[in-house]
Amino acid sequence: MIGNIDIIISVFYILGIVTVGLWAGFKKKEVKAGTASNDYFLAGKTLKWPMIGLALFATNISCLHLVSLAQSGFDTGLLNGNFEWMAAFTLILLALFFVPFYLKSNVTTLPDFLERRYNRACRDWLAVISILSAVIIHIAFSFLAGGIVLKTLFGVNMYVSVIVIALLTGIYTIIGGLRAVVITESIQTVVLLAGAIIITVICFQKTGGWSSITQTLQDTNSLDKLSMLRPAGDASGMPWYAVFLGYPVLGIWYWCADQTIVQRVLGAKDVNHGRVGALFCGLIKLLPVFIFVLPGLMAFVLAQRGLFDVSSIQHIDATGKTITETKGIYTLMITQLVPTGLVGVLAAALLSGLMSQISGALNSIATLASYDLYQRFQPYASDLKLVKVGRISAAIALVASIALLPLLNQYESLFQGINDIIAHIAPPITTVFVLGIFWKKASAKSAQYTLWFGSLLGAIVFAVNKLMPEAAISSIPFMMMAFYLCCTCVFMQVVLSYIFPVEHTKQSAVLYWKSPLEPLRGKAWGGIGNYKFLSVLLIVIMICMYWVFR
Repeated sequence: MIGNIDIIISVFYILGIVTVGLWAGFKKKEVKAGTASNDYFLAGKTLKWPMIGLALFATNISCLHLVSLAQSGFDTGLLNGNFEWMAAFTLILLALFFVPFYLKSNVTTLPDFLERRYNRACRDWLAVISILSAVIIHIAFSFLAGGIVLKTLFGVNMYVSVIVIALLTGIYTIIGGLRAVVITESIQTVVLLAGAIIITVICFQKTGGWSSITQTLQDTNSLDKLSMLRPAGDASGMPWYAVFLGYPVLGIWYWCADQTIVQRVLGAKDVNHGRVGALFCGLIKLLPVFIFVLPGLMAFVLAQRGLFDVSSIQHIDATGKTITETKGIYTLMITQLVPTGLVGVLAAALLSGLMSQISGALNSIATLASYDLYQRFQPYASDLKLVKVGRISAAIALVASIALLPLLNQYESLFQGINDIIAHIAPPITTVFVLGIFWKKASAKSAQYTLWFGSLLGAIVFAVNKLMPEAAISSIPFMMMAFYLCCTCVFMQVVLSYIFPVEHTKQSAVLYWKSPLEPLRGKAWGGIGNYKFLSVLLIVIMICMYWVFR
């Protein structure tokens, strides 16, 4: 439980964010007739690179990440930091190959893009899957992590706290649209990073420095916790080859083909702002390993020395073994290691992550429901009607997300749970997007059937894993399962593209790259703002980081 001063800081922060969100939503430039929906869903395409980069990061990083990455740091060390660093490579792909297509085709949603490249059936399927994944992955899991933390910090029932946050976030998101989302996300990113840095510095000081950390890990035979790349057969189920084979499948879907994330880029002022914004986010993704994962590892070091008490999250199982419920490790770090006053700042940081993730997902759900589903049956609906439908859809999504909490709470590790689900959703979507923009012969029918049967296969494998844990495929780590499913989907679409040869329309004929070098010929900014220079710089930085923590 935290003190009154910390509660006051947290409450004032929440009220401040809601006020800013409402102000951003109401204070709009004059909207031309027939452009209300564009202004609501894409901020009138006025977003510049700093705001895009910060908003991408804020939409990705939520309370779930603070809680689950600290948990993974305590349990397995820096290993799950791969999900953060590998994202930088995927964001380079977004900047170089996907952003130009999305912006030059002037699409509002990614399902819209898929229809132009393939057919309407692909658009419908992706719209439904995108809405479901936003509800489960971006909102429900974030609510679960936030509810666990708020219950421990404030002593409030998890569902009560979640409902209050849902209502407050929903107010400014549903009213203000993407502009309100991006402005509040930019503020929340700064607060979230500040809070994470505070607890990192405090933990670092208490451990006595890096040499002291490594000495403790060596004394407890835990030095492998500092390694990002594990050998084959590692007990974690994530050896180095699983990271490099499996993550791209998850990452391309998440960063390049998921509406919730990419919508920030779709609102870019122009292609260069979209590209540099994505690369800026890739640079920021260096930070989570040090300010989200490493604090959990330092908490482990302090616990080994008896300076961090985890008894409150321990229990004795039926066999007499002591079990530590590490879901609550981040909350313990706040209450035990942080002085009064700063606890309120850290609570505000957690709320920042929770609210930014939810607001971004709600806006994308509203966009998908309006443009990709409702407008199909009501093609002449007015802009104001589309906005109204979007707002109603966002409200329904909030209710559905809360209803899913008891089911998702069954996962021991929230981070593993969310990636387990993504691993079975992503393969067919990643396949049709990558082949669609790089292979001229990828046909509409092949993409349609790959989405249908690939998603069905993923659902069957997921069900077998959960209902028949003794089955052979249940022993395959989720990262490798994602890779195997993707290989199956690629084989499926290639074969089907020859069975059902492509028949390009006027639109689809220009929506694939004629050569790998074609996307690099676009007009770019000069100097250090050149997206080619920034891409190479980011690659070099990431290689150096992996070399240090190999």
